[in-house]
Amino acid sequence: MKYLLVGLGNIGPEYELTRHNIGFLTLDRLADKKGAKFEMDRLAYHADFKFKGRAIHMIKPTTYMNLSGKAMKYWMQELKIPKENVLVIVDDLALPFAKLRMRAKGSSAGHNGLKNIEELIGGQDYPRLKFGVGDDFPKGRQVDYVLSNFTKQEFEELPFAMDKAIDMALAFCSIGISRAMTQFND
Repeated sequence: MKYLLVGLGNIGPEYELTRHNIGFLTLDRLADKKGAKFEMDRLAYHADFKFKGRAIHMIKPTTYMNLSGKAMKYWMQELKIPKENVLVIVDDLALPFAKLRMRAKGSSAGHNGLKNIEELIGGQDYPRLKFGVGDDFPKGRQVDYVLSNFTKQEFEELPFAMDKAIDMALAFCSIGISRAMTQFND
């Protein structure tokens, strides 16, 4: 069985440690833990590793957030992975910082990366892992907030939340989304 983990984010050093890049950061941490190395490939950085007899592929799209669906669609087709075996790791303003929630489907909730994925793969029925980044911003300053760096305190808490996100992603790949949601969603 093959799985595809898609971390959403923006390429470039100015975005590296921003809230919007939590998908990239989580996959970087997973790659480090599994000894996988990301390499530049078509529309994304790609890495893979084996886990419990499964081939796990990871991509970090180089298309920028708003065109994430282009890279995801390409890699799904290239690797012949059905959307039920794809997990998108994405920042979520509606969840408190470090709160994690896995869903089998759902709306984009205004997230441009998810909107593009919906358009290009046809619908909202694809698994996602939402990573809470909080909503501590004044009205109309959402973009500035998601493109800002984590606070010092958030940065200290981040590894624990990313490790839980990694556990959730690996559970998705090994026991399926229903059991993973039951085990991890609170």
